[in-house]
Amino acid sequence: MLSEFKKFILRGNVLDLAFAVVIGAAFGAIVSSFVNDIIMPIIGFLTAGISFTDFKIILSPAQMSGSEIVKPEVAVTYGHLIEVVLQFLIISLVIFLLVKAIGKLQRKKEEEEQEAPPAKAEDIILLEEIRDLLKNSPD
Repeated sequence: MLSEFKKFILRGNVLDLAFAVVIGAAFGAIVSSFVNDIIMPIIGFLTAGISFTDFKIILSPAQMSGSEIVKPEVAVTYGHLIEVVLQFLIISLVIFLLVKAIGKLQRKKEEEEQEAPPAKAEDIILLEEIRDLLKNSPD
């Protein structure tokens, strides 16, 4: 059973998937940082300092007894959803651009391969030379 498991794990598809998951997680962290640290502060500046994380609909305000919270606030916090949607759109845009660039490179490569005529085999070349000599020789 252990050898079967080892064989399964070392197959190319499983390793490729593992690498893709790790790279995807790292890419997600980069995009999250980009959105949270660059995009959202710019949007906050443009909207006069409004932070999207503070956007919420308060269903029930917090009940306080002095400085102690007796009952916490109940609210729908939709600002975080806005940030997550923005992250999704950025990731989707980057993936779209990557797929488009790879497709363009593949089409260019295919066009180059189609433009170059296939090389003739040596025996075909020799036969054509014999044919041409026979055509040009006096009977």
